[in-house]
Amino acid sequence: MRIKTKEDRRDRIKYRIRRRVRGTEERPRLTVFRSVAHIYVQVVDDATGRTIASASTVEPAVRSSLVKKGGNIEGAKAIGKTIAERLMGQGVKRVVFDRNGFLYHGRVKAVAEAAREAGLEF
Repeated sequence: MRIKTKEDRRDRIKYRIRRRVRGTEERPRLTVFRSVAHIYVQVVDDATGRTIASASTVEPAVRSSLVKKGGNIEGAKAIGKTIAERLMGQGVKRVVFDRNGFLYHGRVKAVAEAAREAGLEF
């Protein structure tokens, strides 16, 4: 795979991470996607190929609590807290964090720290 664009680079890193990080029923994979304007998070059980929970700054429930749009650190913290609450409601406390090829910095780091503060273990 030749690296021509930033997306190619991220895909290469993503596949390298995905070889090591697998979600199970006891410990599903929490994956983060960030666009310029929004943050999307979903929790996946790779053994069954099922999405357990998801959250994004596009959802009306989350969007109403934000002052600005969701593509900032404040929005990322809100999504981290929201996904942790949804998982705790389903009885899931431990997850595996998948940064999806993005650097663990800024908004991705804010999602992870907010989820940890809300009670998730990873």
